[in-house]
Amino acid sequence: GKDAAAKPAPKEATPQEAPAAPPTGEIDGAPAGRAEPGGSSAASRDTVIVAKLNGKELPAKPAVKWFKGKWLELGSKSGARFSFKESHDAASNVYTIELHITKVVLGDRGDYRIEVKAKDFCDSCAFNIDVEGGGSASQKKDDDDLGIPPEIWELLKGAKKSEYERIAFQYGITDLRGMLKRLKKAKVEVKKSAAFTKKLDPAYQVDRGNKIKLVVEISDPDLPLKWFKNGQEIKPSSKYVFENVGKKRILTINKCTLADDAAYEVVVKDEKCFTELFVKEPPVLIVTPLEDQQVFVGDRVEMAVEVSEEGAQVMWLKDGVELTREDSFKARYRLKKDGKRHILIYSEVTMEDKGHYQVMTNGGQCEAELIVEEKQLEVLQDIADLTVKASEQAVFKCEVSDEKVTGKWYKNGVEVRPSKRITISHTGRFHKLVIDDVRPEDEGDYTFVPDGYALSLSAKLKFLEIKVEYVPKQEPPKIHLDCSGQTSENAIVVVAGNKLRMDVSITGEPRPVATWMKEDEVWCGLPSQSGSGEKWTEGRVRIEQRGDISSFVIESAERGDEGRYTIKVTNPVGEDVASILLKVVDVPDPPEAVRVTSVGEDWAVLVWEPPKYDGGRPVTGYLLERKKKGSQRWMKLNFEVFTETTYESTNMIEGILYEMRVFAVNVIGVSQPSMNTKPFMPIAPTSEPQHLTVEDVTDTTTTLKWRPPDKIGAGGIDGYLIEYCVEGSDEWIPANTEPVERCGFTVKNLPTGAKITFRVVGVNIAGRSQPATLAQPVTIREIQPKIRLPRHLRQTYVRKVGEHLNLVIPFQGKPRPQVVWTKGGAPIDTSHVHVRTSDFDTVFFVRQAARSDSGEYELTVQIENMKDTATVCIRVVEKAGPPQNVMVKEVWGTNALVEWQPPKDDGNSEITGYFVQKADKKTMEWFTVYERNRHTSCTVSDLIMGNEYYFRVYSENVCGLSDLPGSPHRCISPPPGMTLKLPEYKEHDFRTPPKFLTPLPDRVVVAGYAAALNCAVRGHPKPKVVWMKNKMEIREDPKFLMTNQQGVLTLNIRRPSPFDSGTYSCRAVNELGEALAECKLEVRGEPGGGGALRSTHLTLIHKADGAGQTCAL
Repeated sequence: GKDAAAKPAPKEATPQEAPAAPPTGEIDGAPAGRAEPGGSSAASRDTVIVAKLNGKELPAKPAVKWFKGKWLELGSKSGARFSFKESHDAASNVYTIELHITKVVLGDRGDYRIEVKAKDFCDSCAFNIDVEGGGSASQKKDDDDLGIPPEIWELLKGAKKSEYERIAFQYGITDLRGMLKRLKKAKVEVKKSAAFTKKLDPAYQVDRGNKIKLVVEISDPDLPLKWFKNGQEIKPSSKYVFENVGKKRILTINKCTLADDAAYEVVVKDEKCFTELFVKEPPVLIVTPLEDQQVFVGDRVEMAVEVSEEGAQVMWLKDGVELTREDSFKARYRLKKDGKRHILIYSEVTMEDKGHYQVMTNGGQCEAELIVEEKQLEVLQDIADLTVKASEQAVFKCEVSDEKVTGKWYKNGVEVRPSKRITISHTGRFHKLVIDDVRPEDEGDYTFVPDGYALSLSAKLKFLEIKVEYVPKQEPPKIHLDCSGQTSENAIVVVAGNKLRMDVSITGEPRPVATWMKEDEVWCGLPSQSGSGEKWTEGRVRIEQRGDISSFVIESAERGDEGRYTIKVTNPVGEDVASILLKVVDVPDPPEAVRVTSVGEDWAVLVWEPPKYDGGRPVTGYLLERKKKGSQRWMKLNFEVFTETTYESTNMIEGILYEMRVFAVNVIGVSQPSMNTKPFMPIAPTSEPQHLTVEDVTDTTTTLKWRPPDKIGAGGIDGYLIEYCVEGSDEWIPANTEPVERCGFTVKNLPTGAKITFRVVGVNIAGRSQPATLAQPVTIREIQPKIRLPRHLRQTYVRKVGEHLNLVIPFQGKPRPQVVWTKGGAPIDTSHVHVRTSDFDTVFFVRQAARSDSGEYELTVQIENMKDTATVCIRVVEKAGPPQNVMVKEVWGTNALVEWQPPKDDGNSEITGYFVQKADKKTMEWFTVYERNRHTSCTVSDLIMGNEYYFRVYSENVCGLSDLPGSPHRCISPPPGMTLKLPEYKEHDFRTPPKFLTPLPDRVVVAGYAAALNCAVRGHPKPKVVWMKNKMEIREDPKFLMTNQQGVLTLNIRRPSPFDSGTYSCRAVNELGEALAECKLEVRGEPGGGGALRSTHLTLIHKADGAGQTCAL
């Protein structure tokens, strides 16, 4: 079993202060995840945790890591209170590892874990530390610390609010609310440093390879200062440069590396300040990407990628699953780094290893396909039956497609073993069985069986016994051929490049002389008297004579050796002649005219011509290969021969240049590759053009317009072709021979009165798109005149005097109509009114409008006997004149009745009201009494009795107030002896307690998107509003924005996170009572798949009246 326990250090703990610790545990290979309960320690004491490892079960020296909680690793950045020790007892092969914690605080309590790794061995052990408090004061202080080390508090105090969440996540702080409360209290207590006038920033960031300066300012330049990195003092060097500038102390770190990513500390006397330096890695770019590979089962595969930085971290993925070094021990692959090159190696690839591979860095990614095929062995040359005489040599020879294939030879089912007479050889793709000094017992069936394949090659060996009888008399020469006869042709077939030996048996006494002939070439010689084999011709083609056999030998047969050969034997008794037809067969020539005829989005059609020379044997099919342009790796497209001369290649990437080539195959073998096709790119035609409409029609033309296709693709678009079809015909007539680039075209020379359907197709290198066709045919005819009067001119058009009149009225009609403007049946004054007419509209323009321009204007558009008319009513207005006969009709108390008559000139516009003012004779300051008074009289109140007043009235229309008022009139209030008695009334009490008119609805929002909580409240006096989260008041937090717009309350939450979920409430309080509204807010993570979920905002419209306040959604 395994466990780990905390025990107090002997030199600090006493029996009364520290409880007894459990015995120290050992890790001896028990299943991971089991741990015994940990120990407890008193606060402010030193504690040691000890664990032992059984080295006999470890393959190598272990690597040990300590963790607090699930993932917070204890290391150099955990502070000086944590130290580690490892030792090894060679005698017992036991490793002892210790964790020392100096001055334990309450924050150190909790779950801990130790993790051990040694090559492919991995194990872990969990334990718990409990810390007992020392007293109420210290207990409260430790509770306030929340278990957070002092150096982390210092980092938080100097950090911005926006950095709190990142620091809490980095150092494992889970009680964020407690941390914020503690920070809020700490911010109030401003403690001034005696040694530092300016401290280090909480954190710095620098790119790898650059330099950075850490600057502090001290109060006394004579004070000694030291710099520390992860608790170790920094000494001056070329890497670390110290500078003193006045009271500033500067540490310059040159050429920062990842090793400089650490915690830094500066110490002056007893004071310290901390910072953290983050070294940022530059983006790692992919220089040489992966390439597609096609291999066979059992082959070695290396997939290599080159990046821009040495030692960079890259991620390998297969079919979206990461390939790690830990998994490589169980799998058949291994990952290798060679400088900037990263290599994935399969020693023996299997079918399971095929798939889609990706390499990802922080600066890019690349991908490739690994295709694994089963091996297929192809027999290029079969073994042939042999007939051999005594003491001669028998050679069985075959050729297979794979050089690595081995095999065994069998005779009558029994394996043949090499001996002095029998030799078995394997050279490249050739396998030979050679039997010297053939004997009768060598006759039988011989078989070659390749290892690992269900395939066998068989042939027979026949032993030929020759019986020679001595005939003392002379005999005429005789040629003995295996295929002699009158009806059959003596033919021999040889593969080009092989050695040909035509052995012809001849008889006759005396021994005849053999002469070989081919057309004009003659090979001849004298017979050997000794009977031993001799050559009469040297070179590639020669004659050999051996006993009664004349041999015609050709080394490495060629196509030119093909033809009919004649052998003539003569002796004194007579002669004999025989002919042999020699056929030389070879692999075919490469296919010709290899070309790509059409391409699509991910396919291409390849066409070729058969080879001119088929090698003497019919072409059985073709093999095809494809590669990306610029790559040297060809990928096979078929493993079985393809018999047609047209092939469609699929699974290509649109926009990538490819090349292809073809091999011809016959029974002899595979030809040389054809010429590569021109580089081509798989592209698809565009989609059909969009929104095809008719813009204009005349008696002989039609103007079309459209929008570009939705999908254009990598091939772009070269232009558009327009076609039309006359009703009653199926023939589509092209309107243009060259594609037009713009999205509009006028089709000319159309028959008048015909109904024609139009369509448009997009054209690019891939061909024509699907056509966009008009839904209805278009009738080619003249267009009747039609005025399209704008909506604002269909009612009276009002302008002010001095403004310009600019009326633009569109119309239609073909040919161009005649346009006439009249006013009251008479032509308009062209010296004052300017008219401009185009093919599509007419413009009526007056630079400065006058009252005389008012009236009804008639517009006529006419083509021959067809016309259309429209009436435009224009009214030009100005300010009205002053009211007439302003007078005070009656005065009573503090009131006066003022009357007047409408103005003589209303400015050609309706009077919308009157503007009444009063002035005390003493001050002559004018005050407004009424605005937009509709009647021609009014009662003026709140006058001072005994004072004298003047009144004036302005008239108002759409142009504003009149320039002059009506004549002022004077009135005198009643004398001071009179009194005014106002009626008594009870004032209404408008006070009401707070009441929510619109409650807070529950909300579900997406993390990262702004959210708003809305409600409406009514109350008088205006209530005080408090927002709360989980019953805790939300104060000055920049994340929350609270607004109150006339009773509409809004709480805006900026970029909420799941931490912001909870119960939100709004409390409204005034002197008459309070009201509370609550809702639940759930913040969910970003959803996958489609577009992001957008937050929904509710707008509340608030209205107020004398009876109270209301809210409407």
